[in-house]
Amino acid sequence: MTVDLCAATPEAEQSAPAGSVTGSVHSWDISTGVDGPGTRFVLFTAGCPLACAYCHNPDTQDMRYGTRRSADEVLTRIGRYRGFIAASGGGVTVSGGEPLLQPAFTSAVLRGAKDLGLHTALDTSGALGERASDELLDATDLVLLDVKAIDPAIYENLTRFGLTPTLRFAERLATLGKRVWIRYVLVPGWNDEPEHLERHAAYVATLGNVERVDVLGYHRLGREKYAQLGMEDRLAGVDGATPAQVRAARDVFTAAGLRAP
Repeated sequence: MTVDLCAATPEAEQSAPAGSVTGSVHSWDISTGVDGPGTRFVLFTAGCPLACAYCHNPDTQDMRYGTRRSADEVLTRIGRYRGFIAASGGGVTVSGGEPLLQPAFTSAVLRGAKDLGLHTALDTSGALGERASDELLDATDLVLLDVKAIDPAIYENLTRFGLTPTLRFAERLATLGKRVWIRYVLVPGWNDEPEHLERHAAYVATLGNVERVDVLGYHRLGREKYAQLGMEDRLAGVDGATPAQVRAARDVFTAAGLRAP
C-alpha cells in the first residue's frame, strides 16, 4: 500500500523561535566526506515514514527511540564545534530518520546554524518534501536527496512508500535552483539492473541542479539491529554490493553527463 504523508506544515509553526521548538533526536556525530562538504556536525532525527529494506539504522524509524531536545540545546552543542567545522569548509547536516517529519524543529536548527555562519545541508528522502517551507529551504545551502529508485514498483518494494512525492520535491528544488547531491544506494538484485540505472540517470540529468551523484553500495553493517528490534530483515539473503558493481553504476551516471565521484 502506498502512503502519502505530505500534509503541509503551517508557516507560523516553522517560524517559531528556536528555543520554543523541540524535536525527537536519535543522535549526533562528526563526520567528514559523506554528509556534505568538509567536516560536518550531523544531527540524526528520530522517526521516518519509510521502511527501506536496506536501512542500516532501523532504530531511527520510530520517534520513540529518540530523545526530546530543543533546537537551542542542539545549537549550543553545534556552537562548540563551530570553529573546527568552519575551518574545514564544513557545516551542519540535518539527517535522520527523516528530518522533514519534524519540519519546525529542522527549520529552527538550520536557521540557527546559518546564524552561526555555518554551511547547512538537509539529508532527506524527499518523501515529505511538501512539508519543507520556502523558509526552511532558504536556510538550506545543499540538499542531499536520496532518490532510491526511478521505477515506482521498485521504489515501493524498497521503501513501502510511493515515489511521486520525492519526484515532486526534486522538481521543486530544480525550479528553485537549489544545489542538490543525489544519493543512490545500490542493492544487488533490487535496483541494479542496467536499464533501471540508465532510466534513473536520464531523469536526474534533466533536473539541471544536481552537482553530483553519490552511488553507495549496500552493506550488511547494522543488520543485527533488526533481530534486536524484532523487525523483519527483508535483505537477509542479499550480499553487499561489490566495488565493481558500484563502479559500473557510477559509470552509468557519468555517461549521462553527471558527476559521480
